[in-house]
Amino acid sequence: MAVANKIVAITGAGRGIGRATALHLAARGAHLVLGARSKAEIAAVAGEIEQKGGRAVFRTVDVTQRADLEALVDLARHRFGRLDVIVNNAGIGPISRFDALRVEDWDAMIDVNLKGALYGFAAALPVFNDQRSGHVVNVVSTAGLKIVPTMGVYAATKNALRTATEALRQECVPGLRVTEVSPGFIDTTFVDSSVTDPVVRAAISRQKEELAISPDAIARAVAFAIEQPDDVEIGSIVVRPTAQD
Repeated sequence: MAVANKIVAITGAGRGIGRATALHLAARGAHLVLGARSKAEIAAVAGEIEQKGGRAVFRTVDVTQRADLEALVDLARHRFGRLDVIVNNAGIGPISRFDALRVEDWDAMIDVNLKGALYGFAAALPVFNDQRSGHVVNVVSTAGLKIVPTMGVYAATKNALRTATEALRQECVPGLRVTEVSPGFIDTTFVDSSVTDPVVRAAISRQKEELAISPDAIARAVAFAIEQPDDVEIGSIVVRPTAQD
């Protein structure tokens, strides 16, 4: 019933929800295995953890490359001897109307948001099966719970992952747990860094200023799911601002 000494791998750990989750779990005594595309960002997160007395290792990870996820899991086993939790957090959201025909953005969201998480499954499940224990945490989105214009493909990727999460939960052998966490409006750089349509970006930015809550809220939700007794599974958590529809 504790986070302490858990070995936790996180994708997209250099900023936003991933960074907040890494720092929060490290403060609770977990050992972190961090992956992201930016080496500088994850090195900074690992350095901050170690300055505070925690333990963290990192490597660059592009979740669209299955081998990178396998290497992240291998790093956990090499440095810590096992892997207890994988948090499939990496995601992008270059949202737009369908008639904008940003097909390349659609492809990128499918590759990162859906296939990237599935590659996380493929990397972690053999280890979890060998250990007869493990925990898959998938970060989805409230965008899949309330469908709105401009978010058709983004929400579709998140709902596809939500479906895969439930199927994985039913397939898992005893000792394995599966959790989905659905964030609402969160105060991160996600919009500025991934939304390519300038009109949509401006509109979402205004909403973020009015509604967004700290990514620490998601970090606490992830910790809550992890810290449950081994025979307790938190299947789904929705975390959003009280003012969000």
